[in-house]
Amino acid sequence: MAVTLPSVKPTRRSRFAMRWYSWLFLAGVIIYGVSWAMHWDDRGALWILERFESPAERQESVWLPDYHAVIDAKLLPGMEKDEASDLAYNPQTKTLFSVMGKNPFLVELTLQGDVLRKMPLVGWSNPEGLTVMENGVMAIVDERMHTLTLVKIDANTRQLTFADFPTYDLGPSKDQNKAFEAIAWDKRNQQLVLGEERPPALFTWKSDGSQTLTGNKQKQPSDELDMRNLSALSVDSRTGHMLALSADSHLLLELDESGEQVSFMTLLGGFNGLKKTIPRAEGVTMDENGTVYIVSEPNLFYRFEKQK
Repeated sequence: MAVTLPSVKPTRRSRFAMRWYSWLFLAGVIIYGVSWAMHWDDRGALWILERFESPAERQESVWLPDYHAVIDAKLLPGMEKDEASDLAYNPQTKTLFSVMGKNPFLVELTLQGDVLRKMPLVGWSNPEGLTVMENGVMAIVDERMHTLTLVKIDANTRQLTFADFPTYDLGPSKDQNKAFEAIAWDKRNQQLVLGEERPPALFTWKSDGSQTLTGNKQKQPSDELDMRNLSALSVDSRTGHMLALSADSHLLLELDESGEQVSFMTLLGGFNGLKKTIPRAEGVTMDENGTVYIVSEPNLFYRFEKQK
């Protein structure tokens, strides 16, 4: 004979406890997911290591925690439908140059983010990387075409045509849709530093700063690039340290000449003088005084100065 057990209804207290544990579990999943996405675990470890850096060691580095935004999200006029993809400082002209990827052109800016001139890039498909080398030579990386082009401009340049300049094939990438995007001129070591967007990876290519490269690009260790993607690179001429920018991680990371992490700056609102999070940081550069400049899609300009 079948025995029917009496039904037991959950009490209000037990239902509350189940809901409480469910919400706690959900909150834990969300926190873990955000932490993984933002690499907060890595940032936390680096933040702890930063506490052990001596004043002398900090003085010998860029030391990003000391930087504060003095120009925050300034609009680049007339570029609302464009995509600011990278930024480079020219020590000869004391101006900035930014490359636009959606509608290819090169724009010259003052150090305050004011537009001086626009130069169409005829023949480029998706220029994403830019750096200033020597004597008016600039290197432009086209992510879609997998090319590096060495152009030369002066005060009279009004337009650049792809076919007029020497171009180097960067070859295939692990992810063809997230290929070479970052580039920086390392004058101290006479080389270009190239970066693949995802997974983040570094390469070098020897150069004397002219329109001729030597040998082939060489793969470099990239273990310290704890970021979801690599958007841009810049080399500090004073220390030789490199800045690596990640739009997806909202992060600017400093690496020393050995490739070791030194310091970082989060690009989230409420930190380092930022009122709001930088939406998609795509370009970074430094001048000889250590001032840091960043551009974000579609047309936002930022300037960071070190607080004394």
